[in-house]
Amino acid sequence: MGNSVTTYATGGFNLYFHPEITPSPLEEPTFDPLMGFENGRKERVMIATEEELRSAKIPLDERDYCAHHLLAYRSCRRDNWPWAAKCHHGKHAYLNCRYDDFVIRMKEYERERRLRVKQQKKAAEE
Repeated sequence: MGNSVTTYATGGFNLYFHPEITPSPLEEPTFDPLMGFENGRKERVMIATEEELRSAKIPLDERDYCAHHLLAYRSCRRDNWPWAAKCHHGKHAYLNCRYDDFVIRMKEYERERRLRVKQQKKAAEE
């Protein structure tokens, strides 16, 4: 429970006081994304097209890898409007996709941070 409160504070603290270790959300990864993956990695692809997102008026901040679930959920709500509760499966799929996307992004952040720490220790030993 205490970790969730301190994570946000230390993230900003580390970005300010240890910028060489802490990755910024605004910069690209500095290490090869395939490093450490002998068999390669599964590439993430957008299923929804830009035209579909534009025609559905999906906001820019929601145009991510889960946009196809959002499109299905919104169309279900439109088709079943007074009884929008019938679309709970679509909402569940969308929210699970958003959570999985969050977990993947946090793992990428942590991987980048750990590789930077490892690189800094190796440079200090030499």
